Amino acid sequence: MGNRADSARRLVPPLPGSPLLGWAGPLLVALFGGVLRFVRLGEPRAVVFDETYYMKDAYSLLVHGVERAMLGDADDPVADRRILAGNLDVFRECAQQSDCASFVAHPPLGKWMIAAGEWLFGMTPFGWRFAAALAGTLSILVMARVARRMTRSTLLGCLAGLLLALDGLHLVLSRTALLDIFLMFWVLAGFACLVADRDWARGRLAARYDGSPVTERGPRLGSRPWRLAAGACLGAACAVKWSGIFFLLAFAVLSVMWDMGARRALGLRRPYRRAWAYDVPGAAGALALVPAASYLTSWTGWFATAGGWGRDWERATSSGPAFFVFDSLRSWMRYHVDVLGYHSGLAEYHPYMSEPWQWPLLLRPVSFHFPSDLPPSACGADKCAQAVLGVGTPALWYGSLLAIVALVAWYAATRDWRAGAVLLAFAAGWLPWFYYAVADNRTMYLFYMIPVVPFMVLAVVLAAGLLLGRADAPPDRRAFGAAAVGAFALVVLVNFGWLHPVLTAETITRAQWSTRMLFSSWVTSAPR
Repeated sequence: MGNRADSARRLVPPLPGSPLLGWAGPLLVALFGGVLRFVRLGEPRAVVFDETYYMKDAYSLLVHGVERAMLGDADDPVADRRILAGNLDVFRECAQQSDCASFVAHPPLGKWMIAAGEWLFGMTPFGWRFAAALAGTLSILVMARVARRMTRSTLLGCLAGLLLALDGLHLVLSRTALLDIFLMFWVLAGFACLVADRDWARGRLAARYDGSPVTERGPRLGSRPWRLAAGACLGAACAVKWSGIFFLLAFAVLSVMWDMGARRALGLRRPYRRAWAYDVPGAAGALALVPAASYLTSWTGWFATAGGWGRDWERATSSGPAFFVFDSLRSWMRYHVDVLGYHSGLAEYHPYMSEPWQWPLLLRPVSFHFPSDLPPSACGADKCAQAVLGVGTPALWYGSLLAIVALVAWYAATRDWRAGAVLLAFAAGWLPWFYYAVADNRTMYLFYMIPVVPFMVLAVVLAAGLLLGRADAPPDRRAFGAAAVGAFALVVLVNFGWLHPVLTAETITRAQWSTRMLFSSWVTSAPR
């Protein structure tokens, strides 16, 4: 029994330090990130980039339960001007509800989250950006906690949270009412739940194995709450944007592989067969049925009201409850086919579009805001600038590319589960876009990369752990590693601070703005 217990204990290394310190450090880092995201959140007092779609759709959800058409169009945004002036008389008048239905290309959950901020703080820039800032801040806390669990180091966990807080793209999207920050949050939350489930499942596997008779089958694990939570989070990611499905599929495979690895590490005979029999059915429920239910729930407003796009409410309600359910689902599926056709044919030119291979290199950022009518008195110079440039912190992004290469070598040499998980997540969030670039010539942007950014940070942190070495490593090795990691963090901090004015719409001179455009493509991404 002693050998069995020793083998079982190796499955779950203990977490470091006290639970209090394990929470205090990440909370302080998240507080720092929250200050960066909430201070001057209402600036610029304007409708920034694609906020023109999502903040209005969110308000429509509050008022009508579904997205409805509003006054104006792209060339004459009447509703935007009225909202900024405090006038909420922005909906079109229609003879029939179906005439005012608005076709939208993304599921409702992200817009419901934006709507929560509008409900709390009103139809103001602060109100429609509040939920994004909150999601961005909470993601820093989740980042620090999951990195701590993966590395068994509170210091490295806090480093992960700090690096995410200092990423420029993460900051910009946390201060803008777009959907992508919510996609990133739910993907990261789902991954964190699966990492917690890995520890939980291994702990239960070890405990039940130690207390049971010797058998080649090994124990069943029963209900797994963390994996159910992961399924709900990943379903929520899909309910923000369909690209969440890439992570859902990758993480489902990852969870099953972890189960197989746990039974193999325990020394069971035929571990893969037992995993298929005991673990895979539960994984199918948690990572297929639960996400489907989570996704379907996000459409409650569309099902419960009559004014949604493609909603045949009158015909469905007049034919009895059974037909109502059947016809509602049929209309819902037809709506999804229309959305799929829209995305497949989205190939219009946009001045800020870019190719997936350009994203990690930050070659083509997105200008979210750059007014051309600032008076000289705004900055005390002949020409002034007030920019929101959607771009990552270059020191962090280029450092992460080196870390990714290091993780490939590390995984090839050791098959370390942490390196494998990060590499799989990075691939799931980036590589599928190459298909759309080649097959559909789809219009794409740098900020599609935001769900991958937490895993780029994790790659850096895992590489930092390799540099630091084990706790019992020679002092010289530890000192060198600490100096290298500290220097990198300092460079990221300085780089972020230098870019901060053009990330948050501070009014500066045009010369100051120009010095922060590190590549010529950054300059051409902003209007003249």
